Amino acid sequence: MDELMIKVENVTKEYRLGAIGGTTLRDELQRWRAKRKHQEDPTLKIGQTRVDSDERFMALNGVSFEVKKGEAVGIIGHNGAGKSTLLKLITRITAPTGGDIYLNGRVASMLEVGTGFHGELTGRENIYLNGAILGMSKKEIDAKMEKIIEFSEVRQFIDTPVKRYSSGMYVKLAFSVAAHLDSEIMIMDEVLAVGDMAFQNKCIRKMREIADSGKTILYVSHNMNTIRQLCDRCIVLEKGKLIFEGDVEAAISVYMKQDGIRSTKFDYSGIARSPYESRKLQLMGLTIVNREDNVLQEGEKLEFILHCRCNANCKQIGFRFELFSGDGMIVGTMFSDQTINGNYGKLYDLHTKMSTCNLAPGIYKAVALTYEYDKLGNQIGVDRVDPAMNFEIVEKMNASLKWLSKYWGHVHFNDMEVVEIRER
Repeated sequence: MDELMIKVENVTKEYRLGAIGGTTLRDELQRWRAKRKHQEDPTLKIGQTRVDSDERFMALNGVSFEVKKGEAVGIIGHNGAGKSTLLKLITRITAPTGGDIYLNGRVASMLEVGTGFHGELTGRENIYLNGAILGMSKKEIDAKMEKIIEFSEVRQFIDTPVKRYSSGMYVKLAFSVAAHLDSEIMIMDEVLAVGDMAFQNKCIRKMREIADSGKTILYVSHNMNTIRQLCDRCIVLEKGKLIFEGDVEAAISVYMKQDGIRSTKFDYSGIARSPYESRKLQLMGLTIVNREDNVLQEGEKLEFILHCRCNANCKQIGFRFELFSGDGMIVGTMFSDQTINGNYGKLYDLHTKMSTCNLAPGIYKAVALTYEYDKLGNQIGVDRVDPAMNFEIVEKMNASLKWLSKYWGHVHFNDMEVVEIRER
């Protein structure tokens, strides 16, 4: 039987909204005494108010799962799903409201940039500090010191206080420490996004190597490519609940479908825009007109109406759609074959048909942009909406297609032309 390293059993975490802790015992006693006498809070600054609320928020609600030795398990979900809260409970930074968490081994964690580092200490001193926290002797840390420094790529600054490090240098050293010191369980939140691309790939390879050596990894990320590269299986959280546990590709599909994939109407009024965009022609929304949902079979055209409003007189405003795959990689860009000449205050509908014939099965996101040209012929952004819509391509039923595997890429090409086959 495989050795059990982590067991999370019916764990809940509840917060009281509006409650602010972290004050001293003296402040709490003064506040309690004033409240009993119906007096103002003596600990508040002038003009400050304190709002006590009985409203409760369940950050985690009945989460249960197990992780065995040598597994690399991904945890995915949208912002606010409870991913970081779960990791804080597992690393004992905070305690659960209910349920139990069992750990079988020492834990090395990176939950945010600089976790476990003291800003006044040098990089070298922080390595010793982290090793000591894990229960390692100075001799054991000395034996690993060179490997840690070499992997971190900050040798030139290893004897500089880490408060002077950039966020990228912080991450490099912190990951190197967590990866090389003796711990049976390694827990990583999405801190690698701070580092450069080459170092991210280096870290993924190292974590895969760690997992293959028999250590256990929990990894949180919004980057589906890194989840695919590293993880053996995946957990999906939604609003504090575990909604899926299993195969990585199936988990990613569940995660992507949380974005309202069945919707045919998209309202852009609540989407933030860049202050550098003039919005002479403002994108207001989008309606899919040829489907009751936005799930298309391979080769089917997507027909939609893009709703716009002119905030100024404008000429030759163009449109383009940038398509992204479900894992966030750009697939390509489509341009409209016509432009709009609009008058102030007028509403316009752009009725569009978009071909999907070369897209592989999967979930896609579209980013809509309007633009105009300056005197030098450069495109100048007028408005940008992200996301403009989501849609899914599914395999065509009863079709004798040669390219069914999503692992072959997002775009399908026509067959190569074979000019001649001859025997030599």
